[in-house]
Amino acid sequence: MSRALVTGGLGFVGSNLVDLLLQRGHQVTVIDNLCSESSSRSYMRPEVEYWIDDVRNLDKQKYAGQGFHYVFHLAALARIQPSFTDPVGYISSDVMGTAHVLEYARKCGAKRLVYAGSSSAYGGPMLNPYAWAKYTGEQACEMYSEVYGLSTAVARFFNVYGHRQPRTGAWATVVGVFEEQSAKGLPLTVTGDGEQRRDFTHVSDIVEGLYALSQEGPKSGEIYNLGTGKNYSINELAEMFGGPISYIPARPGEARTTLADISRTTEATGWKPKFSIEDYIHQHRLELAARKKT
Repeated sequence: MSRALVTGGLGFVGSNLVDLLLQRGHQVTVIDNLCSESSSRSYMRPEVEYWIDDVRNLDKQKYAGQGFHYVFHLAALARIQPSFTDPVGYISSDVMGTAHVLEYARKCGAKRLVYAGSSSAYGGPMLNPYAWAKYTGEQACEMYSEVYGLSTAVARFFNVYGHRQPRTGAWATVVGVFEEQSAKGLPLTVTGDGEQRRDFTHVSDIVEGLYALSQEGPKSGEIYNLGTGKNYSINELAEMFGGPISYIPARPGEARTTLADISRTTEATGWKPKFSIEDYIHQHRLELAARKKT
């Protein structure tokens, strides 16, 4: 039985990854500081060992001497807008936190570290502190591969949605926000003109992609996109949900368009996305209609 360490394993994507790893027969340890709005103790599994701590504390003696085959680094401060008010916090968490995880993976003899990158890098890493911090984490992965021979792979996520997504607060995704607003019968808040386009990827596809990247041959910090290769405007997304729309001011630091080229990922691992945002929203609307009938 191989051992896997998941940083941020009590968060939205991390907890879904833990579920998958357990299904595949792996022994799992999670480190999570429970400081994110998307993290919850309710995601804990009895089969998993949990370290409730910050990844920047992995150099503590109590974590020494552990051996892991795979490290999945998902712990980070997320989202663009909060990063404008706390750039130092984002740099400390997402850059220095990544350095601590890489060093820990090196010392524990990990076969592979898979890093959760962000498609925000394609809009330009200088657009906002979050994009820069995540991009710099990618560079740290490449350096550890080149200098120390640690096998690393970077998975750039494209607008993740699905099971356990945050629906309120600063970390909420647009799909989560629209779900919450439509469930309450509120207008859907669309930023700017709504013509910005996004590639929406189901969390089940994301964690399958992370797993696939952990299993294939040696890597040296290469970048692999996890998306669908199809994008939609926010107006189109709102139309899928239905109901009234309320336009609010555009937000700074966000790319106009994201669209994943997944050819490299598919060629390297055979991974392809299975879920579509249209089917997901259709199911959401069916469930809302059923609840109204009862």
